[in-house]
Amino acid sequence: MRAHEAGALHADLGSNGPSWLRTPADVNALVPILWPSTVRRAQHGALEVGGVDVHAIARDHGTPAYVFDEEDFRRRCRTFKAAFGGAEVYYAGKAFIATAVVKILVEEGLSLDVCTGGELAVAIRGGMPPQRIGLHGNNKSAEELTAAVEHGVGRIIVDSFDEIERLTRIARETGKRPSVMVRVTVGVEAHTHEFIATAHEDQKFGFSLSGGAAAEAVQRILADGVLDLRGLHSHIGSQIFDAAGFEVAARRLLKLHAEIAERHGRELPELDLGGGFGIAYTTQDEPADPQELAGDLLRIVKQECAALHLSVPHLSVEPGRAIVGPSMFTLYEVGTVKDVDGIRTYVSVDGGMSDNIRTALYDAAYSATVAGRASSEPPILARVVGKHCESGDIVVKDEFLPADVKAGDLLAVPGTGAYCRSMASNYNHVPRPPVVAVADGASRVIVRRETVDDLLRLDVG
Repeated sequence: MRAHEAGALHADLGSNGPSWLRTPADVNALVPILWPSTVRRAQHGALEVGGVDVHAIARDHGTPAYVFDEEDFRRRCRTFKAAFGGAEVYYAGKAFIATAVVKILVEEGLSLDVCTGGELAVAIRGGMPPQRIGLHGNNKSAEELTAAVEHGVGRIIVDSFDEIERLTRIARETGKRPSVMVRVTVGVEAHTHEFIATAHEDQKFGFSLSGGAAAEAVQRILADGVLDLRGLHSHIGSQIFDAAGFEVAARRLLKLHAEIAERHGRELPELDLGGGFGIAYTTQDEPADPQELAGDLLRIVKQECAALHLSVPHLSVEPGRAIVGPSMFTLYEVGTVKDVDGIRTYVSVDGGMSDNIRTALYDAAYSATVAGRASSEPPILARVVGKHCESGDIVVKDEFLPADVKAGDLLAVPGTGAYCRSMASNYNHVPRPPVVAVADGASRVIVRRETVDDLLRLDVG
């Protein structure tokens, strides 16, 4: 959807909000699928996470703040690792990466996918073994590729003929033989609950399957013999709730896999089906269970390999949002409450599109609750907005909040672990919030809050 720069999200959806949004019987109730597993509403009415009261988080760390439930994150890491068994689970660092997160990934036995030199630097600083790192990106610079080769990353996912030439030159200069995978655009466009199997290859990523570019990329790499070709890679989209699109992608990838084996006399040892597994942002979302998803993907690959008389390659996947997304929520303080002529109630918080651009950018839907107390007042339909000088500065388009929501209330928005801090900006020169990890009744800052001094330090006059 193309949004008007003045804010298509500002359009009036009517006083009843979207059709799926139902008036809650209890405005204080939490929908478990939306929240980190340790979140609960304590007897006095305020939320607790990791045994820490949100008032203590606000007092010690200020608002807005991203609140990271470490126990929940670890549990989701273990769930994906167990579900996929012998397959390799690469956490997609673009969702959210910090050195503390990398250390947890190392401890939980996951690998890590990065897509820039900056993310690679964080991965190395966090202690991720280089052989468990994969490097993505459609326009990797010579400096980024050189750093990857020198660190000895486990695989580089090549994305263009220019990059193959660039990496081949670096490999020759350094005398090293980096392992690579070829990213293939398989012609599957996945959207949440459905997929469309089309020739959708009008995008910047990967080598076209239908046009023969993928096969040509494989041919060049094998002919040169400088790079170690490990396998094929695809990524079909984001916020996917079932395995249907993956089934089509796997079938098309494995057909190319078989053609490579016949033409070049060797079977590639690896296959990566990417990530994009969805999470619940609202009650309308029904994400797949990781065990069910893994079972479907593994079954699909085994069946296709049997049909094509291939050995089953070592499989890898790249969940990011599905692991970190539900493990974090954003804690705000309400600054103003404004009823606009009975049309809508606007609840303004002390953050906004600088800490969560997804609502404005993708028309993303979120949920919210008054976090600092319980209320006996009836629910009213409200819109949670930010402090920025922009009409499209919307955090939650429509949500039922208690009628007595007021300035000074703490408000929490769940599902903000993925892409919110990663895509945060300094729009209007607002410093970015901290990331506060909670576990076992204690909180600690793992990414500190920016300050005005930080902003001015970059302004050299």
